Order: sequence, then C-alpha cells, then structure tokens
Amino acid sequence: MTPFDFIIREIKPADNAGVAQLIRSVLIELNVPKTGTAYEDKATDEMFATYQNKRACYFVIEYKGEILGGAGIGPLEGQNDNVCELQKMYFSPSIRGKGLGSKLITQCLEKAKEYEFKQCYIETMPYMHAAQKLYKKNGFHKLSQPMGNTGHYSCTVWMLKDL
Repeated sequence: MTPFDFIIREIKPADNAGVAQLIRSVLIELNVPKTGTAYEDKATDEMFATYQNKRACYFVIEYKGEILGGAGIGPLEGQNDNVCELQKMYFSPSIRGKGLGSKLITQCLEKAKEYEFKQCYIETMPYMHAAQKLYKKNGFHKLSQPMGNTGHYSCTVWMLKDL
C-alpha cells in the first residue's frame, strides 16, 4: 500500500455504514468515551446526509472498495459564518503514517477556502498525541478554550488555523 493506491473522494450514500463502522472502531481502539464524542452522534450514522449542506463536505479514503479513512468540514455550530470545523477525521490503523492525513487536511482546507471560511477549528482528545502533532504540522495552534457548540464535551484539546 502506497499513498498512490488510495482514492480520496467525496462521500456517497452507500458509504454511510462503512464510515460509521470506521469511526466507532477507531474510537473503541483509542479508548475514547462513548458519550460526549462522535461515537454517539446521530450524524455518525448519516454521514452522507449530514454533509449535503451548502458549506459542508466529507471526504473518504478508499482502498479496493473499503473505506479506511475520512474527514470533513462544515460550519462550526454556534459560531459566526467565517469559522468552519474540521470534523470526524479518522483513519484505520492500516493507513496511518502514510502521509494521507496531511493530504486529507489539505483537501478539506481547500474546500473550506472555496466556501469562504476564514478560520478552521478542530477538537480532539488530550491523549491523541499523533493527531495533535498532525494538526500542528498543518498549521493549527492550540486554544485555551473551546469555540462554538459541538456537543463534544469529552474533547478537551481545541485548535484553530487561519485560512
């Protein structure tokens, strides 16, 4: 498997079950609480419909027909119209460390700029050091408090990037 073997594309309705399974399996693997996280979000089971809004988009990473990663952007709820959120970024262990995280972040941020967002926000867990390192590498900096109203009260690391 090389980064060239993967397809990054927008989500399709048929991807819902695969994306939900991926998200929940990664959360279980990382011992993330089921409450106050994407594990219990209604959107996790309805990803295609969730990202059909005017300023939202979700991308999946596919390898031989299997969904192995994904991330999206959408308006940050409870914030002004200039801020989006990098949302539900998860990767199967089999594709971590192959440069696909930065590639997917870049694709999401390019879409955010098309949608005329000025900043991008993300939340993560304090012990997800690899994720934080990836976000820092891609220009995000830590905040001292959360922004918006994501409902993910278990995520206590908040980061922001100017676009």
